[in-house]
Order: sequence, then structure tokens, then C-alpha cells
Amino acid sequence: MKQWFKENSTHLIIIAIFIVLVFFYFSPIFGGKTLAQSDVMQAEGSQKELFDYRAKDGHAPLWTNSMFGGMPTYQIWYEHASNVTSYLNRAIRAVFPVPTDIVLLYLLGGYFLFSVLRLKPWLSAVGAIALAFTSYNFIYIEAGHVNKAYAIAYLAPIIGSVLLCYRGSRLWGPILLALFLAMEIRTNHVQITYYLFIALLLYVGVELYYAIRDKKLKNFLQASALQVGAALIAVMVNASVLFPTLEYSKLTTRGTANIQKVEDGQKKSSGLDKTYAYEWSQGVGENITFLIPNAYGGRNTGPVLDAKSEIVKFFTKNGVPETQAVEFSKRIPTYWGEKMITSGPWYFGAGIFFLFVLGLIIVKGRIKWWVLGATTLCLFLAFGKHFPLISDLFFDYFPMYNKFRAVESILVIPAILIPLLAILAVDSLLNRASEIPKLDKKVLYTFVGVGGFCLLVGLMPSLFLDFKNSGHQEYITSVSQQLGGESVGREFSNALIKDRSALASQDAYRSFFIIALTFGLVWFYLKKKLSIPMFLGILGVVTLADLWAVDKRYLNDDSFIEERAKTHVVEREVDQLIRLDKDPSYRVLDLTTNPFSDARASYFHKSIGGYHAAKLMRFQEVLEHQFNGAINEDVLDMLNVRYLITQNPQNGAEQIQRRSTAAGNAWFVNKVTFVKDNAQEMQAISSFDPRKEAFVHEAFKNQLNAARLGQPSNAEIKLVSYHPDTLRYESTSPNDAFAVFSEVYYEKGWKAFIDGKEVPIIRADYLLRALQVPGGNHTIEFIFAPASIRISNMISLIASIILVVGLCAALAFSLWAARKNKWRQQ
Repeated sequence: MKQWFKENSTHLIIIAIFIVLVFFYFSPIFGGKTLAQSDVMQAEGSQKELFDYRAKDGHAPLWTNSMFGGMPTYQIWYEHASNVTSYLNRAIRAVFPVPTDIVLLYLLGGYFLFSVLRLKPWLSAVGAIALAFTSYNFIYIEAGHVNKAYAIAYLAPIIGSVLLCYRGSRLWGPILLALFLAMEIRTNHVQITYYLFIALLLYVGVELYYAIRDKKLKNFLQASALQVGAALIAVMVNASVLFPTLEYSKLTTRGTANIQKVEDGQKKSSGLDKTYAYEWSQGVGENITFLIPNAYGGRNTGPVLDAKSEIVKFFTKNGVPETQAVEFSKRIPTYWGEKMITSGPWYFGAGIFFLFVLGLIIVKGRIKWWVLGATTLCLFLAFGKHFPLISDLFFDYFPMYNKFRAVESILVIPAILIPLLAILAVDSLLNRASEIPKLDKKVLYTFVGVGGFCLLVGLMPSLFLDFKNSGHQEYITSVSQQLGGESVGREFSNALIKDRSALASQDAYRSFFIIALTFGLVWFYLKKKLSIPMFLGILGVVTLADLWAVDKRYLNDDSFIEERAKTHVVEREVDQLIRLDKDPSYRVLDLTTNPFSDARASYFHKSIGGYHAAKLMRFQEVLEHQFNGAINEDVLDMLNVRYLITQNPQNGAEQIQRRSTAAGNAWFVNKVTFVKDNAQEMQAISSFDPRKEAFVHEAFKNQLNAARLGQPSNAEIKLVSYHPDTLRYESTSPNDAFAVFSEVYYEKGWKAFIDGKEVPIIRADYLLRALQVPGGNHTIEFIFAPASIRISNMISLIASIILVVGLCAALAFSLWAARKNKWRQQ
């Protein structure tokens, strides 16, 4: 054991340094505070009902009625008890609380990748810091995109495992790939995993080219086959994550539309709307932020401007007290790109970017060509609507690409590849400087090019940047109306542009300084004025200081709150009053915010609003057709919306509107009308009385014996027992009658039983469940128990056992081989 510690002491010291860095960055957490994340509030709202029942029953229900009238909970939160990675995640978080564990995973994953590349440990540590501390890794954490952050954390070790496989590792390469890919898939952020797949597909193509060129196709095929096997194991381990999600996604906005849309003059039946998917596209010019973080103003709002800013001077000049003017400045959009909102720039480090450009010149081998090709493709795809030539090809023809929105997210791949090539450039300087012709000139010219560009931006920012986006004049017009005149508006605009220009100029000088430091380190090392340890040590400090300072602009001590103040969703007086109604089935629509992208109301009520990236397609289509412009009161009735929360436009006070026309949780109708298609069914519910008439798609005709239906006179149906995934009703009627339930129709899991006998569920009024109920007194049950959950849990358990056995076997074999080798040496 002592010998093992001695052999691995450098690695252990580096890991200890990583832990110290995490401790210092997140010191408020270890001081008893917690991170205040905006999306966490949404999660709290969406998960409240399922966690309440989990505390009561010992397990979470599979359905919730707290969002969008009803949806599966395994798209919100699910334990995945049969998945071994769930226990690995718990073990990590037991020692390092969220989000400290995420940043530590960033660092360890990066260190693993660079170690696979056989770099010196301390250079690998510098590379890990460069990968971990890129700005969006922290911006995602600050915003509460925790699953996305976890998914990013496993990208580097997956790439490292793939490299291991192609470098001849037939044991640990596939085993580690299966493990890391299983952890990646478990994060349930398919979009990030998908972008990694695109990048790795290019790498496989590069390896195939070299395999054919070097006549090593057999080795390539063996390595590829092992990776396919590892990927299958990882997928099977996560069967309970993937298969129910796949099943659900087909019925959501990611799947096939029930009513075809027309997009770009053509009918579109599947995938996201292109305009919606391209909302967050990276501006072509915004790539300058890779090098100069505040070149585009940083973020929309927040503490960006200080008391010396032109905007503050403008307000104080117009009679606003300075303290109030500073507060006003926090609401002024310093960001001037084309994204609707943004929390910050994609910044990879000025010194790292300098080394990346140098790497394009001096690094040799397949890794460089892969990095260049994959980075270029990702940049084109991130442009989205700003460069549709490439994006549209992928959106229209590449499998599954049109299922994802916020295309700028693909920049998580360059955020790994750019530092990767930068560190390989340093490795080339350390190991083959004498082999590189005219190295001094190449380093100098790179400095002049990259550093000189930053210097020019600092000196003449308006030469390169406009500081106005396409909506600038509209914004200034709005401000002019508020401030009382066009001349005041022009003055405000000039002050804002000056501040944006100053932000870009200041950061350009900052980047130039960091590039000059990095260049100086490289130059002095090449001139043998610095030893390797000193060179790498100072480079690591400069890189860390650069990235750390920018990260702290977005995720800093002010982002934390006291643990006792952790509750984000505050109960309002209107919520308290509504909750006096003890009926378990009524629904609420909160109009004080955008109800269909806000889950706060779901914390207290059964809401028809909520927050989720993939609503059921039928629900979304109802929103688009029945809530676009004016709210269809008939649809609110059929959804049993008893309460509206509104805001008085005069004084901003929140108030309750009780709707007496809400249809209730279930009712018998007098008439069933069949419609021929979805469009006709949608049109039918535009104006109708849901308590008297139901519209049913003719596809359900054979499940309904209309000849037996009578008028529901003296009939009654009522909810007698409520549980999110088990609903019990009692009915009485003199003859067969058609019952409509104010419950969202979802064919993948809901079953209906009348007196214990299963009966078919009929879809009515485009969105709801309905049954033909026989005459007499009956008990009706709806039970949600998807077969996909049961089957996928079994698959997940079997694959988890295989993965654990494989890991144990690989470890045992490695220990045996090491001991055997030691005996031979003796």
C-alpha cells in the first residue's frame, strides 16, 4: 500500500488541489448557505405534489396533476432504484454537496482525459482547470440547469474512454466507457449527450481514415465493436430513463404533431417548431466572447455597471439619487446580442484561446484535425437562425436533431475541444519544440495576431462592434416614452452605447494582458529561462485566475442564501384563500405570470400551467388554438378551472376570480358527436358546452356502442378517492351513459376499470378521458401503471449487475496482473 501511495502521490496531490479549489469557490456552502438558483424554484413547484405523496406512501407516484392538467412524474423526478448509477450519484453527493460535486467532476473528468493522452500530470491538471472553469459551466449551475451541468461533467471522461479504446485498451477502455456513458445518460439531458454523439461520430470518421491509410482496419473494427457493446450496456443500465422518455417524447412537442403546421411554406408534422428551436442561437459575431468576455455586454441585466458608468451619470444628471440610479442600472440590458435573454458569455480563457490558435499551427496528428472539424461544425450549428444553411440541413434531415431547442448549447463541445488543443500545444512545446521549424516565429506571429486583435478592440471597439442589436431602436423608443421625450431617449441611448463600448474595451485590454502573460511564459520557457515545473505552475495560476475571475461575475458569494431561507416559492394570500377549498380535483390558472412557463402555482395547486421543456403535444396544441389571443372559457370549463389568479392593472394587487361554470371532475353528457380528424375535433371545442356534448374522434367508434347510450337523467358520477395515479369514482344512472373525466388523456399507462373489469378509455374533446358507463351503480377506477416502467426497470437492474460485475472483474484482473508482474520482477 505504501508503494502504491508513492507511485500515485502526484495524482493524489493534484486531486487534493482540486478539492481545495472547489472548497474555496463554494466556501459559502460549507458555511451553511445554499445556492439560490432560478430554475430550482420551477423544480420545487413541479415536484411538490409527487414529493408530498412520496413522503406519505414511501414511493413517488408516476403521475401528477399539478402541471398542465396532468403529466407523468418520471419526466419531472424519478428515483431509478434499479439503476446502479443512482447509488454512485448519491455516494458522490453524500461527500460533496451540489454543486461542489459538479465542479469536482468537471476537474476529475478533464484530468482523466488529459491523462489518457499521456500528458504530464501537472500539464493534465492545467488542462483540467481550463476545461472545468469555462464560463458556461458555472453559468448553467447559477441558473439551476443542474442536469445539464452533470451531463457536461461526463463529456471529457467519455471522450477519454473512446480514445483509450482506439489506443488499444481492450479492457479498461470499454469498461470505463460503459461506466461514464451510463453516468452521462443517467443525467437525463439527452440534448448534451446527442451533441457529444455528433462530435464523436466525426472522431470515428477520423480514426477510420487513419485505419484504412495505415492498414489497421481490423484493430479499428475491434475497438469500435467493443465501444458499441459498452454503449449498449450503458443504454440498458439506463433503460428506466430512456425507454419511458422515448415513449413519452413521441406524444409531446418533440414528437409528431396531431394537426400539421406550415413552416417555410411546407407542412411540418414532427419535431419542434424551427423558430422556437432557434430562439437561442449564437450570433456569428458573438464568438468574440470566446476571447473577450464582455465584448457583447455580458448579460441582459444584473450588477454589470458601476457608479461610474454613463447610465448612472445619465440618471443622476436627471435628478435621480445615485444609490437609486445604481439600482436602476442593474435593470439596463448591457447585453446587445440577438438572444432574448442570456446569463453571460461563452468565455474559454484569453490565454487558452491564444494557445488554441498556436495549437492549430504546431500540433500534429489526428486529434488536431478532429478538434478543428468538430469545433467548426459545432460553431455553424450554434449559429442557428443566423446561418441557416448548415443548421437547416441538420434540422430538416439529421435524425433527432429537430427535437432540441437552444441550439447554442452545442458550444459545450468546443468548450472542451478548444482547451484540449490548447493543452496539446503546450505538450508539443514541452516534448517536440526542437522538431518544429521556425517555432519562435510561429509563437510570435500567433501573439501578434491574437493579442493584437484584443489590443485593437481595446483601442477602437467601435471599429469591430456595433453595440446595438436589431431591437435597439424599439427599446430606445419605449424608454423615450417612459422618460418623457425623444431627446432624453437619445441621450439614454448614447450613454448605454458608451457603457457597452467601455465594457468591451476594458475586457479587451484584460484579455490582451492575459495573452501577453501567456506568451511571455511560452517565450521564456523556449529561451530556457523557465523550468518545466515553473512554466506549468505559473501557466496554471494564470489560467485559473483568468477563468475564476470571469466565473465569479456570474456565480459568486451573492448567489448564495442562508439555508433557513431556502424556500423559493412563497405562499401568497391568494394561494391561502384558494387552498381553503378542500375539493381535491379543481384546477387553477395563474395569470399574474406566463402560466405555461412558470411552475410556481403548481407548488400549491393543481394547475393547468407549469414549466417543462416537453409538454404533451395535445395540450400544447390546445394552448395554440384555444388560448392564442383570447382564453377559451369553454376549454377552461372542461379542464375544471375553478379559480383564476389575476392582477389588478391599477395597483398590481393579486386577486381571485372564482369560476362557477367549471364542469367538475367528471360528468355525463347528453350527446356524443363523432368528428373525422384532429383538426375538426379542435375546431369543435372552440365553442361548445362541455357538460352537454362531447366530441370524439371516429377512430374510437368501435370502442363505443352508441346505440346503448341514453340520456343521463337522474344520473350521477362523483370522485370518491383521489391519488395522483389512482382515481376512484362512483356512478349511478338508469341506463348506459357517456362519462367525460376532466383528466388528461395519455394512452401509455392509464387503464380504466368498472367494477374491477378493464374497459377501453376513449379520448374526448381532444384532450380528456371518457368512458361508456353501463346503467346501474358502479365503481370506476383509473390506474396509471405504465408497462414501460416495469419492463425498463427489470432491464436496468440486469444491466447494472453486468456493469458492476464487469468493473469488479476488470479491477481483480488488473490487481492480479500487477502482482504477477511484480513477482516476475523479483
